[in-house]
Amino acid sequence: PLQAPLAALCGGDAALQQQLLRAAKLVDSPINLLINGETGSGKEYLAKALHRASARRDGPFVAVNCAAIPESLIESELFGHLPNSFSGAGSRPKRGLIQEADGGTLFLDEIGDMPRELQSRLLRVLAEGEVLAIGAARPVPVNLRVISATHHPLDQLVSSGRFREDLYYRLNGARLMLPPLRERTDLDWLIGKMLDAGGKPATVSLSPSARARLHAHRWPGNLRELRNALEYARAVCDDGHIEVEDLPEGIGEGVPQQALLPVSTSVPPGSAATEAASAPALPAPGFDPHQLPPEGMLLMQYLRAAGWNLSAVARQIGVSRMTLYRRMARYGIASPNQRDAAH
Repeated sequence: PLQAPLAALCGGDAALQQQLLRAAKLVDSPINLLINGETGSGKEYLAKALHRASARRDGPFVAVNCAAIPESLIESELFGHLPNSFSGAGSRPKRGLIQEADGGTLFLDEIGDMPRELQSRLLRVLAEGEVLAIGAARPVPVNLRVISATHHPLDQLVSSGRFREDLYYRLNGARLMLPPLRERTDLDWLIGKMLDAGGKPATVSLSPSARARLHAHRWPGNLRELRNALEYARAVCDDGHIEVEDLPEGIGEGVPQQALLPVSTSVPPGSAATEAASAPALPAPGFDPHQLPPEGMLLMQYLRAAGWNLSAVARQIGVSRMTLYRRMARYGIASPNQRDAAH
């Protein structure tokens, strides 16, 4: 079973659930963890959840964005320094962020952007369990769990000589992969959670057309972009009800508004042609849902979110089951049960 901090990250997406189940087995393991995922996909949320689920939960959680600290300051920020140990150091000693994380978790975000000359010093921290401040003669022992994250393919940085191979293997004791938002099937759960205010039921509602726009968007900025879009819509909407015009410009704008509206047919009910049209076609060889047009991808989102309960999806989008079958046939979509029966 998932610990509560990890369970709170997922609303039923199968790929994410699998990663969280693996993470649950590693919360108190001594090995270091590497989290891969696109920018904004929730890497720090996962790192914090791992910390809160672990025996180190009462210790500090120190997050360091290696891409955000100026290269001239990152060494003193991470390792600390003694008074007047370098120009501009000042007359007072400074504890580095690594030492601040003693007894808890050190989260190194965007580790792929760490300057190579500092990577050997970090390797010593991991190998020896001690940190040497700038200007100090003796290292100080530290007891910490290191979780790192990156959107870069670190193995490629190793191949190009930009990242130390020995440090890569120290950090990559186990790897967790976060799916991008466009591939997650729990978007409605995420929307509800983000609209939820302080643990109370959401005071903002979404129109069906606004929800359809959110489902159709590709979300290159992932969770961060979704949160920003909902906060903007919440701020500009009237009477707590979000309509399409309340969404930020560019959200799902490529989707035809009639994509999920009932379509008329000139085929007489009960005819052989109607019978044939009502049966969903199996996907063609090489079928790739990511190549569907926006309205087809939106339909896939609804089907996956409902666990392929066709009756529930038909009710949700306001069409008959027969119309839903025709839509599925149009895009070559078949439920897993239909695919299994075909083999």
